[in-house]
Amino acid sequence: MNINHPLRERLRTAYDQQATVRDGMESPPWKNRLRAGFLDRLQREKQQTLLEIGSGPGKDALFFQEHGLQVVCTDLSPELVRICRSKGLDAREMDAAALDFPPGSFDALYAFNSLLHIPDAELPTVLKLAADTLQPEGLAFIGMYGGRDSERIWEEDCYTPKRFFAFRSDTKMRGLLEACFTVLTFESLEVGDPGGFPFQAFTLQKNKF
Repeated sequence: MNINHPLRERLRTAYDQQATVRDGMESPPWKNRLRAGFLDRLQREKQQTLLEIGSGPGKDALFFQEHGLQVVCTDLSPELVRICRSKGLDAREMDAAALDFPPGSFDALYAFNSLLHIPDAELPTVLKLAADTLQPEGLAFIGMYGGRDSERIWEEDCYTPKRFFAFRSDTKMRGLLEACFTVLTFESLEVGDPGGFPFQAFTLQKNKF
């Protein structure tokens, strides 16, 4: 774990404080549709193991586990990891910038709205670490708010301390991803985010090296 990173310390504290609230939140229909679509692809391609980066309270990880996948989920927040474990999930307290798995450990990867907390300067390394956890030509779903470039502490944030967000344009995000992955599908969804950011949904396959 990269426990001394100041931005990550802010996130850990903010999410620890909101863990119970987040566990009680309902997933919107558009998110459920994206999640189900990725599950369908995994099942069609007979994928069995899944790593989730930034699992929150484990709702998505539990969904995949209940549909037959072997899931390992990671999160920066000890409290969110505790909630995941209370649901019977294999949950690890782990920084996305310090993933600690042997290469090729998983068939698939899922990161929903977690990598938007990674600064631009770190994201290429984080994506490479994530890709390295996958089997050759492994599948990934990476989704986050974006559509335009903005990187800062979000002063309008209702969490304490206020969280850091890095939003990227579609072109910028695609370029970063294509260093490690082939883009299989891309959707930009207008989902009513208060900041006016659309949601970028990428289905990916690990590049051959």
